[in-house]
Amino acid sequence: MAFPRTPSFDLTGKRALVAGASSGIGLASAVALAENGAEVTLVARRAAMLDDLVRDMTREGWSANALVLDVSDVSATARVVAENGPFDVLLNSAGLARHSKAVNTTADDFDAVMDINLRGAYFLTQAVAKGLLQAGRPGSLINISSQMGHVGGIDRAVYCASKFAVEGFTKAMALEFGPAKIRVNTICPTFILTELSRPTFEDPEKRAWVLDRIKLGRPGEIEDIMGAVVYLASDASALVTGTSMLLDGGWTAD
Repeated sequence: MAFPRTPSFDLTGKRALVAGASSGIGLASAVALAENGAEVTLVARRAAMLDDLVRDMTREGWSANALVLDVSDVSATARVVAENGPFDVLLNSAGLARHSKAVNTTADDFDAVMDINLRGAYFLTQAVAKGLLQAGRPGSLINISSQMGHVGGIDRAVYCASKFAVEGFTKAMALEFGPAKIRVNTICPTFILTELSRPTFEDPEKRAWVLDRIKLGRPGEIEDIMGAVVYLASDASALVTGTSMLLDGGWTAD
C-alpha cells in the first residue's frame, strides 16, 4: 500500500523576511524559521541590535542577515524589499500598542498605532507580494495579529481597531493572490510575556483579568508562537490561506 506522507516542514532554500525581529515574538519567529533551514533577513530600526543578533545566529550555524528599516516608511519599505527580494516568506511582527480608555485616545496615539500596525503591515505585505508576483513564485505571507483582532479588550479600542483591520486585508489579499499560489494568513496570540506586555502583568487587576480569560490558565510564552510560524511558512500548510491561527489559550472559545 502506498501510504500518504506528511508534507515537509523543512524551509531549506526559502528566503524569509522577518520584520520587528529585534525582540519578543519577532525574534522567536526568526529563530524558528532559521532553525528549520530558512535564510532569514532580520528587519528592525535598531542597527546595533540587529548586528548582534545576526552574529549570534550565525554562530548557531543558521543563515541570517539584517536590514535596517522602519516599516511605517512606506516608500523606503517598497524600495528595500524590491532591492533585496524576492522573499518566499514574510513574517511581520512589527507592532505598537498605546493603551488608554477610548475617551482619552489622542489623534497622535491613533496615528502612531495605525502607521505601524495597519499601514506598515499593509504595505510591507504588498511589497513582498509584488516581488513574488514579478518572479512568478509562490509564497507565504504572515502577519502577527492578535486575539484582539477578534474580540474587544479593556483600554484597547485603537489596538483592536488596527488588528481587526489586519484581519480584513488578510482575507482580501488572500483572494487576490491565491491564483498565484501566494498565501496570506495571520497568527493571533493571546497575551505573551514580552517587554510589550510587561505593564499589563505588573498591574494585579489586569493580570487577573487576563488569566481569568485564558482557559489554559497561563499567559503565552514566545516559544508558543514558534511552531505556528514554521507551519504557516512551510508546505505543511499548503491549503491554508485567508485565515487566522488563534494561539489564545481558549480566550475566544466562549
